[in-house]
Order: sequence, then C-alpha cells, then structure tokens
Amino acid sequence: MNSTRLKVAFVAAALTVAGLASAGPAAAATAPRAAAVQTQQPAVPVGFVDLPTSALVADGEQHQVTVTYRNDTSADRTVAPQLLVESPDAGPFLDPSDVVVEQRTAHGCWRPVETASQTGTLFTDLTGAQRTLHAGRTLTQVYRITVTNPAAQGTVLPRIALYN
Repeated sequence: MNSTRLKVAFVAAALTVAGLASAGPAAAATAPRAAAVQTQQPAVPVGFVDLPTSALVADGEQHQVTVTYRNDTSADRTVAPQLLVESPDAGPFLDPSDVVVEQRTAHGCWRPVETASQTGTLFTDLTGAQRTLHAGRTLTQVYRITVTNPAAQGTVLPRIALYN
C-alpha cells in the first residue's frame, strides 16, 4: 500500500515537472515566484540572554549543562536554547569532531545535536530549537557534552535566543 502511494506521488511530481517544461518559458517563470511567496524567511533573533559559562572539561567524561529561561513577560515569546563552545583566543580552534553534544528529550533519552563551526566557536542550530514559551512559563533544556579530544580547551556558553 505504501509503495503504491509512493509511486503515485512520484508519477504526479514527474507529470507536474513535465507540464511546466512543456508549457513554455512564461509558465515556468511564474512557478518560482509562486513558490517564493509561500516560502517564509527563517526567523532572526532580536536578542540573546547569556547564561553562566563554564570551562570545557576535556576528561572524556559526560558533563551536563542545563539551560533555563523564564518568560517574565505578559505575552507568549518564541525562544531557542543554544550552546556555544568557544575556543581560546589564541587557538587552537575547536573542530566539531572535538566535542559530542547531546540533548535530553522529554522522554529522558539522549539525542545527538549537530554543531557547526565559525571563527573558532562551535554552536548548536537555532532553527530546530525554536519553541513558543508561554507567559510566566520556564524553559529548561539539558545538554550533555563529551570532549573527545584530550587537548581541547574552551568555554561553554549557554544562551537563549529571543524572537519577536
């Protein structure tokens, strides 16, 4: 049953593409504009709340970092917890393979969190971490960091991204 649905979806997509190609340049030119109107730009943070920092411990053990933020406003607010792992100013710069970051799920399990790197700072993605925090509510997110490179040095900087 599922394979039949997939085949039908594939055929429908192929016919749509073929229809655009045969309709000519005018029809093809309007299709991207229609899609662009429906595509929303990702939200951009309007500010950050920096939380207490800690040293990056390179002992191969798992260390928990808790990110807590209370929405003290009278309105719901979109927020996103984020971890930054900053390299020393003089280097050596951290590589994403130097650190394993995990996030505790609502069920108490640990799931891996990808980190990206820019100018010596590792950071977790904000896009997938966004959530609505209702007025007067508190967000608590627990991360687990394991340093895999015994020579790694740095600082763990948890923070909350704030959106309008």
